[in-house]
Amino acid sequence: MIITDFGDLIAERMRVEHRALAARWFDRLLDLLPVDAREVFPTESLLDHVPSLILEISTYLSDPEEGAIAANTAILDKARELGALRFSQRASLHQLLREYQLLSAILVTFVEEEIARLATPPPATATVPVISRLHDATNVLSQSTVESFVTLYTQTIAEQSQRLEQFTRMAAHEWRQQLGALQVGVNLLSVAKLDPARTQRTLDALGRSVTQLVELTHKLESVARMRDNGDSAVVQEVSVAMVVEEAARQLREMADARDVEIRVVDSLPTLKVDVGRLELAFVNLLSNAIKYSDADKPSRYVEVSGESDDGFHRILIRDNGIGIPGEALKTIFKRFTRAHADRTDLSHVSGIGLGLAIVDDCVRSIGGTIEVESDERAGTTFVLRLPLTPPPANGGLL
Repeated sequence: MIITDFGDLIAERMRVEHRALAARWFDRLLDLLPVDAREVFPTESLLDHVPSLILEISTYLSDPEEGAIAANTAILDKARELGALRFSQRASLHQLLREYQLLSAILVTFVEEEIARLATPPPATATVPVISRLHDATNVLSQSTVESFVTLYTQTIAEQSQRLEQFTRMAAHEWRQQLGALQVGVNLLSVAKLDPARTQRTLDALGRSVTQLVELTHKLESVARMRDNGDSAVVQEVSVAMVVEEAARQLREMADARDVEIRVVDSLPTLKVDVGRLELAFVNLLSNAIKYSDADKPSRYVEVSGESDDGFHRILIRDNGIGIPGEALKTIFKRFTRAHADRTDLSHVSGIGLGLAIVDDCVRSIGGTIEVESDERAGTTFVLRLPLTPPPANGGLL
């Protein structure tokens, strides 16, 4: 290649050094983020985005007209993918802007280093346009990344608003239904002369309504705590078996009423974890297994066991209940989703579809993942994959 001006020289040198420049940027970025390097770019494809962006910037330096970044759909798509990635990682807009500021600073420093290598430094009339093009290029890419991030953020706000409206309607419906049952029962007991058997049935109905209202209130409080930035996690080393036993203790009466045995296998580990969130996850998973136990089976159980898995620990919550329909498996962790909402024979099972959404929130907040396998009539297995050490306290890249 024949170098005709300073822009061509820098462009050629940048093409040669684009991966080294990307590595330099990555090292600087890691200094700002309290996370493992693999969390910043979780796949090789995404890791290759920044070198690709630097290559496109080098093309723009040598030919700012024909190589205009704003017209390059492929490279803008890569910039947008970075915005989507950072959104999924719960980064902030400030972080995105800071990443591109770092990139711009590293490229300008590179230009200064190249000038220092020349025997005869170029005049300002040659260097200023190159620096200006660098800033222009990074600004265009930054804008695409930020637009992608903001679009997803705006969509999330709209979805949250819709879910809040749906939540208000469903919660009001649940409260109104149970309060209506309480009102009817109280009126019956206060004005009617009931025989002892009917009085007991009325008292039992009142008790069920109160229990369901208390359960609903606890779940709503759990949702509020999970979204409260002031909720300070209590991270400590604890036996998972002890956490499961405590969750089982809270549900003992419920399990006994449905004749469900809660089994805890000795293979459960000791983890350093947010105990409150782990316990809340187990309470909801065990409660679900008890609610959807199969009354037609001679024995009913839910079993919690564990096994090692390369730096993580897998915890299995297995039951022999009625199972989950295949078409519902993809949505059961979404809020206000009930897998058996259309089954009239399960109308006695209370809930508004928050339990598994709370579990998903809890597990993700402690750095884990959750999966589900189910066979209708045979039972369901939830698999928690938890890290042996807790994630950073802020739970993300911020």
